[in-house]
Amino acid sequence: MAVQTKAKAKKQPQSQDEIARALQHCKTLRWFAVVSMLAIASWILIALFGPVPKYQLTQPISEAPESAAFMMELAALSGSRLSPHTHIEELPNGSLFYEQEIKAVLSAQKSVDWEAYIFQKGEIARRIVDALTDRAKDGVEVNLVLDGVGSLTLPKHFFNDLRRAGGHVSWYHPVRWYNWPRTNNRTHRELIVIDGKLAFVGGAGVSDQWWHGEKHDPPWRDTMFSVTGDAVHPLQGTFVENWLEASGKILDGDRYFPETGNADGANSIVVDSSPSEGGSTRARIMFQTLIASAQKTIDITTPYFLPDESLRKEMQRAIRERHVRLRILVPGKHSDHSMTRSSSRGTYGDLLKAGAEIYEYEPAMIHAKLMVADGAWSVVGSTNFDHRSFGLNDEVNVAVLDPVLAQKIESDFERDLRQARRVTLQEWQNRSLWERGMEWLGWLIAREQ
Repeated sequence: MAVQTKAKAKKQPQSQDEIARALQHCKTLRWFAVVSMLAIASWILIALFGPVPKYQLTQPISEAPESAAFMMELAALSGSRLSPHTHIEELPNGSLFYEQEIKAVLSAQKSVDWEAYIFQKGEIARRIVDALTDRAKDGVEVNLVLDGVGSLTLPKHFFNDLRRAGGHVSWYHPVRWYNWPRTNNRTHRELIVIDGKLAFVGGAGVSDQWWHGEKHDPPWRDTMFSVTGDAVHPLQGTFVENWLEASGKILDGDRYFPETGNADGANSIVVDSSPSEGGSTRARIMFQTLIASAQKTIDITTPYFLPDESLRKEMQRAIRERHVRLRILVPGKHSDHSMTRSSSRGTYGDLLKAGAEIYEYEPAMIHAKLMVADGAWSVVGSTNFDHRSFGLNDEVNVAVLDPVLAQKIESDFERDLRQARRVTLQEWQNRSLWERGMEWLGWLIAREQ
C-alpha cells in the first residue's frame, strides 16, 4: 500500500505539468483564433467599405469619338493596343450561340481554349464536354480553365473522359486555406479561342439556364459574339494569362498564335482587365472614357447595375451638359439576385432626375452585357456595371468602332425594350418602405454583389 502511495506521489507533479502545458496550448490556440478572426474581419471590412478610386477625366474630350486620335488615346488609356482588322458577329441567345460554339469546337484542328466563370452540370455542359473530348482524341490541344467559385458545384469526375483523351482542366483560384486572401479575385471571363483564329466573347457561361431554362424559368436572354481577325491574338493572350495562373504553364507557338494576314475589318480594342492593388481596372477606365466621349446616345444592357458615384456623375454630365440620350436596360422580376436588384434600384434616383431612361426586362432574366455609344462604338464582353466587375474580377471586353455592328446590337436593344417596363421618377419616389429597407441592406454589401 505504501509503495502504491509513493508511486502516485511521484506521478502527481508530472500530471500537473501536463495540465499546465495543455492549458498553455489552449491559450495559444485561443490567441491564434482571435488573431485569425480579426484578420478575416479586417479583410471583410476593407472589402465592403474600403476606398475605391475616383474616376474623373481631367478635361473634356476634344477629339471626335470616331477619329484616329481618339482611338489611339482610348487604347492607351485602357492599356491595350489597336487591332485594326476585326470582324465581330452577334449571336443572340443560347439556342444560337451554343450551337455555333460546339460547331467551332468540332472543327478545331490544333487547339481549343475555353475559360468560364460558370460551368454547371447539365445537358448543354455534357454536349460541350463530349465535343471537347472528341477533339482531344484526335490530338487537338484542349485547355479548359474554370473559376474555383463560379463552378464550385461541378464535380471533378465530370471531366474524366476529357482528361483520359488528353484534355487539360485547371481551376482558377480554387478554394483553399492558403488562398483566402485571393478569394475575392475571380475570373469572370467567358472566353473561347479556336486554333488561335476564332474567338467567342460575352457574358454567358455553360449552364442549362441559358439553353432551355430550368425549373419552369424561361431561358436567360443573353448575347455572345464571335470574333475573327486581329483581335483574336490579344484574346488568346488573355486566356494564356489565366491558364498560367491556373496550371503554371505558358501556351505559345503557332498552335495558339498563327499568322492572320487580315487586310480588312473594323478597328477594335481588346481590354483584358484585372484589378490593380488600388482597385482600379482598365475596363473601368474604358467605360468612363467612352461615356464621357458620347455626343448623342448611350445604350446599356447589364444584368447587375450598381455604378459607383464617379460613373453615375459621368452619366449625369452626359445628359445635362451634352444632351445625350441615356437608356439603361436591366432585369425585372426575373432577376437571379433579388438583393442585387434592390440595391440597383436604389441608384436610379439621380439618374432619373437627370433624364435617364431606365427599363426593366420582363419576360426572363436578362444577362447580356452591352454598351453602344453614338451608334458607332460597341463594347461587348463580360463586365457588369458593378464594383465586383470593375474592382475585383478578371474580365475581358472588346470595344469596336463599327456602325454596322452597333446597328445590329441597337436593333436587338429596341426589341428588348418593347418587352420591358419603363421605370418613372414618380414610381421610384413612391416605392415602399420595404423596398427602401432592402436597398439600404443591399448597400451594406453592394461591393460584393
